[in-house]
Formats: sequence, structure tokens, C-alpha cells
Amino acid sequence: MTALIEPEELAAALADPSVVVVDATFTMPGVSPTAAELYKAGHIPGARFFDIDAIADPDSALPHMLADPSVFETTVGAMGISNETDVIVYDAPGMLSAGRVWWNFRIMGHQRVRVLNGGLRAWRQEGRPVTEEVPVIEPATFRATFAPALLRNRQQLLDNVATQAEQVIDARAAERFSAEVPEPREGLRSGHIPGSLNVPSALLSDPESGRMKSPAELSALFEQAGLGSDRPIVTTCGSGVTAGALYFALHLIGRDDVAVYDGSWSEWGLPGETPVES
Repeated sequence: MTALIEPEELAAALADPSVVVVDATFTMPGVSPTAAELYKAGHIPGARFFDIDAIADPDSALPHMLADPSVFETTVGAMGISNETDVIVYDAPGMLSAGRVWWNFRIMGHQRVRVLNGGLRAWRQEGRPVTEEVPVIEPATFRATFAPALLRNRQQLLDNVATQAEQVIDARAAERFSAEVPEPREGLRSGHIPGSLNVPSALLSDPESGRMKSPAELSALFEQAGLGSDRPIVTTCGSGVTAGALYFALHLIGRDDVAVYDGSWSEWGLPGETPVES
């Protein structure tokens, strides 16, 4: 199974009961309309809304941290997703948050998951139908097999500053990475993790269609940023969402030695002793 699916392929698969489409649209706090409102205003027929902020660790002060496997099991089961389901993930812009949800399924052991190339934007550009109708869902049973190798925490990143055993790639915009502008979340320092590289997630897809760039273009992008083939990779961003886009892009070019730093700058950038470069 390839990681990307084209709108034409998805349109032909919508009637298949083994396929579940997931709307993974995400918006920043305070932005209107919200992701839930965008879903209600129009989504691919049959799509279920995957709320990144709700399907998260309720005990963490950090935004949308990875949910416990038991919570994930209950939530996606209620969406009608089982271990035999072919999951198709999309977001409204094309590749903003879909990669995060793709990684979320993968870290829970579900390999039967793909991303709609270009997301809802490409779907609409082709004149395909959207609906406001919320589907009636028959619950299913999902059993997670958690893969901790796909996740990194603050202490592991602190250790890595000294060892540089893993390459760290930051998905934030260049001006945030270089501390030219303040962070949008109040109270965070500006800059980046020492030794990290910068590949803004906006560069991964075509700005007009939202479709992912070709593997050759993506490879060139990472090489230009200084990524080598000699060490594993950790992706990071502002709060762990677009780090998933980098993770997905790296998968497309054959890099499966990759993990996500879930806390990302929302954790690292807090006042404290974590080292910061600008």
C-alpha cells in the first residue's frame, strides 16, 4: 500500500465498507472558523472528524500531546475503525495536519493508513462532492500496538544535543527557527534546538494544489537543509503537528529511521534550562 492516494482513487473507494475517511483538519487556538466548524461546513462524504486537540493526553499541560493507546483505541473504534480498516486521512489545506494523524495511526500499530494527496483542496479543485451531513457510524473494535521507537521526549532531545546521534529537523517557518519573529504561543522563547536543521513544512507541497512534491523534489529539499543519510532523524515543530508532515515526507523518500518529538517547541521553548540557539 502506497502512503498517498489520489482524489480519483478515493472517489472510487468511497462505497467500500472497509474504507474510512478521516478529516484531520487543524487550526491554531483562537482561529475562526475552527477545525470542527470547517468540518461541519463541508467535508468529503462519509468522513469522520479526527479532533487533534481532543484525541490527546488530557493530563498534559502541553497542547495535543499523544493520547494513551487505550484512549486512542476507544476513540477510533467509535469512528468505526478496526484493525482491518483502510484509513484515508486528509486535511483542508493539503498537508498541514494530515501527516500528524497518519503518524498517530502508525505509532498505534496501524499500517493500513494513507493520506489524500492535496487534501480537501485538491478534492474541491477537481469538482468532487462535499457534504455537511455527519455520517451514522457503526462502532468497531480497534486494538493498538504501540511503537515507542517512533516517539521522542524532552530528555532524549536533551541527551541528543550532546551526542548528536540523531539529526533533528524543525518544521517551523524559517523566521521562527532563526528567532527573527516571536513565537505565536505566549511565554515561549524564540530560536531552535541547538544543532537542528530547518525544513519549513510549507515547502513540502505545491502551494497551488496542496499536493505533495515528488520524492526527488523532497529529497533535494532535505539535502539542501543538510540532512545526511548516516544518522536517524527526529522531527519537531511548534507543537507536534507539522512535525508529522515532515515525518510523512521523509517516509515518502524512503526514510523510516524517523521519530517525532511530540512536545516540540511548546515544551522546549518554555522558560527553563533547555538550550536554545537563534
